[in-house]
Amino acid sequence: MTAVHQLQGVGNAAAAMLEKLNIYTTDDLLFHLPRDYEDRSTIIAMNQLIVGRSYLLEGIVKNVDFPPGKRKSMAVLLDDDCGKVTLRFYHVYKGITDRAKMGSRLRVFGEVRVGARGLEMYHPELQLITEHTPLPQTQLTAIYPAIDGLTQPKLREYVKQVLENYSDNLPELLPQKFTNGYALKQALDYIHHPPINANMLQLAQGSHPAQQRLIFEELVAHQISLLTRRAYIQQIEAPSFHPSKTFAKALLASLPFEMTGAQKRVSKEIMADLKQNKPMLRLVQGDVGAGKTLVAGVAACHALEEGWQVALMAPTEILAEQHYLNFKKWFEPMGLTVSWLSGKQKGKAREASEQSIQQGSANLVIGTHALFQDNVKFAKLGLVIIDEQHRFGVDQRLALRNKGLAGWTPHQLVMTATPIPRTLAMSAYGDLDTSIIDELPPGRTPIQTVTIPLDRREQVLQRIATNCAEGKQAYWVCTLVEQSETLDAQAAEATFAEMKLRFPEVNIGLVHGKMKADEKQKVMQQFKNNELQLLIATTVIEVGVDVPNASIMVIENAERLGLSQLHQLRGRVGRGAKASFCALLYKNPLSQNGQERLRIMRETNDGFLIAEKDLELRGPGELLGTKQTGDMGFRVAKLERDDHLLNQAHFVAQQIFKDHPDHVQALLNRWLPEAPRYAYV
Repeated sequence: MTAVHQLQGVGNAAAAMLEKLNIYTTDDLLFHLPRDYEDRSTIIAMNQLIVGRSYLLEGIVKNVDFPPGKRKSMAVLLDDDCGKVTLRFYHVYKGITDRAKMGSRLRVFGEVRVGARGLEMYHPELQLITEHTPLPQTQLTAIYPAIDGLTQPKLREYVKQVLENYSDNLPELLPQKFTNGYALKQALDYIHHPPINANMLQLAQGSHPAQQRLIFEELVAHQISLLTRRAYIQQIEAPSFHPSKTFAKALLASLPFEMTGAQKRVSKEIMADLKQNKPMLRLVQGDVGAGKTLVAGVAACHALEEGWQVALMAPTEILAEQHYLNFKKWFEPMGLTVSWLSGKQKGKAREASEQSIQQGSANLVIGTHALFQDNVKFAKLGLVIIDEQHRFGVDQRLALRNKGLAGWTPHQLVMTATPIPRTLAMSAYGDLDTSIIDELPPGRTPIQTVTIPLDRREQVLQRIATNCAEGKQAYWVCTLVEQSETLDAQAAEATFAEMKLRFPEVNIGLVHGKMKADEKQKVMQQFKNNELQLLIATTVIEVGVDVPNASIMVIENAERLGLSQLHQLRGRVGRGAKASFCALLYKNPLSQNGQERLRIMRETNDGFLIAEKDLELRGPGELLGTKQTGDMGFRVAKLERDDHLLNQAHFVAQQIFKDHPDHVQALLNRWLPEAPRYAYV
């Protein structure tokens, strides 16, 4: 491995620019892989062009004009009988005007854009040809991720130098039978410099064997990073708990229902972990309303009974408050203290909370991200419960690990009501064991979902007002096309004012993210007590709000939300025995993607099926949130495309981790040089 300074033509300025792309060594350059390819050897028909890609086109000049303006410019209409493209030139010189004349046959290469006249190319490379001019015999040209000041030709030249002079001693880190018939150098040669006969379609799809060999190695490296993260957490001992005899029994006896079979099964899996003296690392998935909070409450009993503290962290104030109220109701009758901590807490209230946590008088601590701030110290933290993990980054989850007693690691229970497709669970949460609550409590009614265009909003309003006047309860969720908490809050306030004016006989409440925590909680409690029939809200009610009597949900601009978020919002109704309905109001015209999402919502209530479809439609970044996918940082692999390789990659990673520990660090350095510190034992 050699510093990039050693390459010809790389001075201090070029090295500084390469560093911005995380390229420090010759190996980094080898693994800075093309994001696309230019094909200068195949003529593409003008009715097959994709905006943003570069193509070789051939056609006859049908029109030439010089639009009026301060500077001389030229527009040339090129036609190939399948379609038309306008060539625009803002620096006009004799060489161009001589070639681009009416009736000329031109061959041009450039990037396709959308302009005032439809599809356009700005300053394409231009060749005057005859009908029989042969096509160029040339390789596909690699296009690399780049930054301003670092041109594609420069990057290609640097990569070429490295391939010729520095790639012979690359260590093979995969067992040979998993290399797809390609040595590492051979695969890199092919991907950086595809031969003349290379299949452009295969390379564009990432399905060429040379690419698949590198994709597989990258997936193995990511699986190894998860295994090392797990080993890192488990190297410090955790407290071993016995099954709770008093608290768990009292909690279950206080409930007006029995746990479902799935809740009992998952609780047993958690108990088996808590008996060990190494930290539990478990993800509990369950669809909306499956009863994860109760499972968390039972898990807390085992730690509390032996004198250890429990922390529960939620991503939003409204969800944290919901947990706080639930846990107070469950545990305070047992003589336990439930404490509250949030970022908005100030002054003496904040000091009192922090002091009770540090002294140990707070048995259960519920809060938001404020829990992992440096000044929050626990007396004896034994169990950390994290709700809606996808809203937090891995760094945040691991920060709570350091809150344990010196020499001890708390157990970790991670929960999500956003079902995660198997592909994502293996990739983002591969350091966690997984439990699934796959059964809803009895008495829940299926939710009927309808889609209604916004121009019928008036009819929906009247119907909701009538239902509310009859004593039914409903949510009306406001979202705007631009995602902004402030704008959403303004939309909710405007809708609230409109409905108060029009339906004075209906008791209406308002909740949005810009309100103070106690204001939100007061309104939510009024809604829960059936003092309000209609709640105007933003997506802050997405998770955790439980009002069994509410049976109608209306979501405005539903087309702008992802499937998983729509499913979460819809899950606020259907929590009791009443027939429940969800109306998705959408604005025409709908994109094909929007039509597909609303169709899926109409046809299924299955959160896991919805999550799989969401992954297909939107990819992992939006489904897990940027904090979580940012930890992945794939270069060539794409989860939605390469999931068929994951099981085998996991198997090979375990083999390497166990039998070739010397390869572990080398694979991480190669594929995850920017990985956070916790990835290494």
